[in-house]
This record gives sequence, structure tokens and C-alpha cells, in this order.
Amino acid sequence: MVSDNEKGLVLAVASSVFIGSSFILKKKGLKRAAANGTRAGIGGYTYLLEPLWWVGLVTMTFGEIANFVAYVYAPAVLVTPLGALSIIISAVLAHFLLNEKLKKMGVWGCVCCIVGSVMIVIHAPQEQTPNSVQAIWKLAMQPAFLIYVAASMSIVLALILYCEPLCGQTNVLVYIGICSLMGSLTVMSIKAVGIAVKLTLEGINQVWYPETWFFVMVAAICVVTQMIYLNKALDTFNAAIVSPIYYVMFTTLTIVASAIMFKDWYGQDTESIASEICGFITVLTGTVILHATREEEQASLRTMRWQESGKSFNEEHLLSLYRPTEYQESKTPLC
Repeated sequence: MVSDNEKGLVLAVASSVFIGSSFILKKKGLKRAAANGTRAGIGGYTYLLEPLWWVGLVTMTFGEIANFVAYVYAPAVLVTPLGALSIIISAVLAHFLLNEKLKKMGVWGCVCCIVGSVMIVIHAPQEQTPNSVQAIWKLAMQPAFLIYVAASMSIVLALILYCEPLCGQTNVLVYIGICSLMGSLTVMSIKAVGIAVKLTLEGINQVWYPETWFFVMVAAICVVTQMIYLNKALDTFNAAIVSPIYYVMFTTLTIVASAIMFKDWYGQDTESIASEICGFITVLTGTVILHATREEEQASLRTMRWQESGKSFNEEHLLSLYRPTEYQESKTPLC
């Protein structure tokens, strides 16, 4: 018989495939929309009229649903690191479909992400599922988790109100920071809702508890916020940069939140915890390599564009010197 952890593993892998593909579909939709209206990165909503963006949204929805169910069956420490697969998929698809070339070092970065994720999965702890939504509420009301929530919301507000107007268009960490912090709270609330649904289907009704609907409301608010700022990040920055950074921050914060709320590491031996930390460091190394590779490519691209721009200016200047009359006539606008 298939265990709960195995069910969660399969669902998590399927989720990564859908989500990794959705990044590319939405990016292509955002590019098409930007050509016909205001970019999402500066507050435009033209992408809502672009069919390809909606295909990406539907694909991401399927991925999130699979991810949602995976959290019901398996602990966050097992499910979340498998998001590294979405990095590989989005980077490879971006290489072929968006012309965002993935270099050899980028491939090594992808390999590091996979190896690190496997290490985390192998040493993931076994989770004991709460037997009611009220038990989950008690976990959420722990002082340590309340401090985490308060700190996260304070940082999100600071990023939205102060950092976004100043450097949102130049620093990818602003948008991704908002998405990741809200994402960690999304996972906790979605896991609570999922457990409530599972218990209800098993005959233990959780629908009438107000705590269930509170978790539903929190999940909805967090998901909408994530969607808005993820769109801005994808529209403003390279998809091969957004995906790995989002993965690292989201995974880190989700594991921390889950460890605080559900005490995932409680009872584990030192060797297992050390192996999980090593695996996570390996994942971080892979994403840093990916980031550095993409930054190098962007710098080269900017240099090429600057050189082309300089050449065009010099050609125009020479034309104005050697054929002044003809050149000036061609530059004179028609009335």
C-alpha cells in the first residue's frame, strides 16, 4: 500500500512540473501584453487580456492544487524542497522558448539544486498530523509562531510601502521577498485547510469551526498577494533569475515557519538535521550559481546594446557631416 509520504512525493513532483512550465507561459504572455499596453511591472493590467497569460495561470493553478494536496499527506520539509524541480524546468524552457540562454555553469547549478533537494527528502522527518482544526489553531497560537507572523507582516509592509517605490524596479529581492514571506504563511494556512478537508471527508466534520474559515481567509489573501507581486517580478526581471531566488527564499521561510508551528524537527537526531542543513546549503549553492550565470549574461547583453547604440550614433553623426543638406532634409518632419 502507498504511504502518505509517497503520495505527497508524487504530488509534489507533479506540482513542480506544472509550476515550472507556468513561469514560462506567463512570462511570454506578459511580454505580449507589454507590447500592446502598460507593463505589469509599472502597474499595468493589460496581461489580463492576453490568453497565453491565462494558460499560464491555469497551469500554475493545477500545480498549486497538486501542491496543496501534497501538504496534506506529507510534511512541509519533504514537499517544499522538491520545488527545485520547477527551477530546472523553467530554466530549460526559458533556454528554448524565451532565448534566455542557460550556460554550462547554470547546468551545474541545476544539478546542485537537485542533489540538495534529494538529500533533504531522504532525511525528512515523519510528521504527526493534528486530529482537528482546533489542534492546528493551538499550534498557530504558540508565542514563537505569533512572533514569526508579526515579523513577516512587518517586513512585507516595509517592502511594499518603502522599498518598492524606491528600488522595486532594480532589486529583485523586493518583489520576491514579499512573495516568499506571504508564501510561507500561505503554506501554513493551506496545510491547515487541507487537514480540515481531509478530516471532514473521513467523517470528522471541521466545516462548522470558525478556525477553518479563518485559515481559508488567510490563504486567499496570501495567494492573491503572491500572484500580484510574482507577476511584477516576472515582468521586470529575467525568469531564470526570478525562479531560483523565489525558490530559495520561499523554501527557507516555509521550512522555518513549519519547524516553528508544527515542530517538524522535534525528536530528530543530530545526524539527520545536519544532513538536511547540508542539503539545503547545496540547494543554495546551486541557485547562487544560476543567479551569477544569468547576471553575467545580462551584463554582456547590456554591453552589446550599448556598443550598438554607440555605433548608430557615430554613423548618424558622420552622415550629418558629409551629407548635411540631404541629411537635414530627411530629418525635417513633414507638415
